[in-house]
Amino acid sequence: MANALIIVDVQNDFCEGGSLAVAGGAGVAGGISRLLAAEPQRWDHVVATKDYHVDPGAHFGDPPDYVDSWPRHCVVGTAGSEFHPELETGRVEAIFHKGEHAAAYSGFEGHAEGGECLADWLRRQGVDRVDVVGIATDHCVRATALDAAREGFDTTVLLDLTAAVAPETLDVALRAMQGAGVTLRGEAVMRAA
Repeated sequence: MANALIIVDVQNDFCEGGSLAVAGGAGVAGGISRLLAAEPQRWDHVVATKDYHVDPGAHFGDPPDYVDSWPRHCVVGTAGSEFHPELETGRVEAIFHKGEHAAAYSGFEGHAEGGECLADWLRRQGVDRVDVVGIATDHCVRATALDAAREGFDTTVLLDLTAAVAPETLDVALRAMQGAGVTLRGEAVMRAA
């Protein structure tokens, strides 16, 4: 069997200077790139997800409530939807776009260019173990890790390579992931804005 790294939503709008910036997002992008360069054989496969909104309805709020609605972000065709420049994407074999017309927090709600979903792609590659990194720990990383475990993958979140929105939602996310059997490695820290 094989293992894969899932890089969740390391996009400009979720990093410093973006419309829905998470403190430490750029550091996460650089950290993932450094790890991929330092340990090129660690994962058999590397994939990434992208928030990719066309018209996600109530997911965009005016004003946003920062619970169920958010400022406009990762709109298809904008610079904010692109990967952060510190993220080295040379090893990424497939990109799974999510949220064109819905909120879609989990990468498992996304699809590759040909329409294949993440779970099917991973199974086709013989993957049984996944490591999850990216932004934000308490939202899309959490949802992706929970769905990975639900789909039967041995799932680990590398907390040092994630960035969280808020302490309260981070605590809830960590408890939910642990409760679902997700392994948490490293330390979840709130980075200064």
